[in-house]
Amino acid sequence: MKALTWQGVEKVAVEEVPDPRIEQPTDAIVRVTSTAICGSDLHLYRVLAPFLQRGDVLGHEFMGIVEEVGSQAGSLRVGDRVVVPFNISCGHCFMCSIGKQSQCETTQVKDQDKGAALFGFTSMYGAVPGGQAEYVRVPQAQYGPVVVPEEGSDERYLYLSDILPTAWQAAKYADVEPGSTVAVYGLGPVGQLATRSALQLGAGRVIGVDRVDERLAMARGFGVETVDMREVDDPAEAIREMTGGRGADSVIEAVGMEAHGSPAGKTAFDVVPRLPKALAKPMIETVGFDQLAALHGSFEAVRRGGTVSVVGVYGGAADPMPMLTMFDKNLTIRMGQCNVRRWTDELLELVRQDGDVFGTETLATHRLSLDEAPGAYETFQKKQDGCIKVVLKPGA
Repeated sequence: MKALTWQGVEKVAVEEVPDPRIEQPTDAIVRVTSTAICGSDLHLYRVLAPFLQRGDVLGHEFMGIVEEVGSQAGSLRVGDRVVVPFNISCGHCFMCSIGKQSQCETTQVKDQDKGAALFGFTSMYGAVPGGQAEYVRVPQAQYGPVVVPEEGSDERYLYLSDILPTAWQAAKYADVEPGSTVAVYGLGPVGQLATRSALQLGAGRVIGVDRVDERLAMARGFGVETVDMREVDDPAEAIREMTGGRGADSVIEAVGMEAHGSPAGKTAFDVVPRLPKALAKPMIETVGFDQLAALHGSFEAVRRGGTVSVVGVYGGAADPMPMLTMFDKNLTIRMGQCNVRRWTDELLELVRQDGDVFGTETLATHRLSLDEAPGAYETFQKKQDGCIKVVLKPGA
């Protein structure tokens, strides 16, 4: 079958790889009908290269049709149309039972001291082949895959695999209350859906911060007030001015490790992935090298006693934090990998409603064949051609 494979720093290629097969009774084989490129994939494209091997199959946002099931795949049936959550969880361990599926004790990558295994996401998370492929082996199929209706476009449901539950969890973690003001740093795909989730949960005002014209325009189309980073000296100060000097009740940080405004961090990001793996791995795991402008800005933009919800992905272990500000302002800070299956049932009901309440069917700006994926990675990374979200069609 064809699959998108990692070949080196900022280099991916579509190759012929062996077809997946049932390996455990709880496995299923899914024929992929749609798969997306996520911002987290861009971290693999460049920053997290030391944890990848040439030929690794990428991708963790995908959906398709069940082609084969193992003997213990629960109620899943051949022919079911399913969305597959990016984290692999069993549904019956302690962590799954308390809604922390991202920490599933059955699939935890214990030799790396990490949480649940993830599709297409490096040796740190199990090196499980990903979904930017024609077919995928899906472990824990008795619990993970979400069966969706046969009617409706793939894009109505595709983002249940990752970015919609991630955005929803970010808004839930932000303690959004009716009429409250929520600021969102970063208006990429997760940030866009986070603004819409905050509005769905009753926020009175949502303020989005970014520097890309197309992202700002898309957010405004959903009733979001915007701060253009190119036009202000300090986005946090701009948010305080918009809120009577107090700051936002909640801030969602949806940027992560590759934020603009940190020259030293950018230099580290350019250099570290190209070092020999023996040197690069410990540096990534133990050194503070993330670009923290958006995160620190979030602490400044939130009001005293407010909540900061961090959904952007970070990788360093010794990043400097403004502890005095965080403590003095009496902040609540919540973060973490999304517990996808905790949210999918309620989100599926919302997604099925008439009106496309989250705008999932119009989020993608680029729809391409799998063969076009290498160029799409570059376009997405460089924010060229108005690119906000890419959906790939393996069968096209």
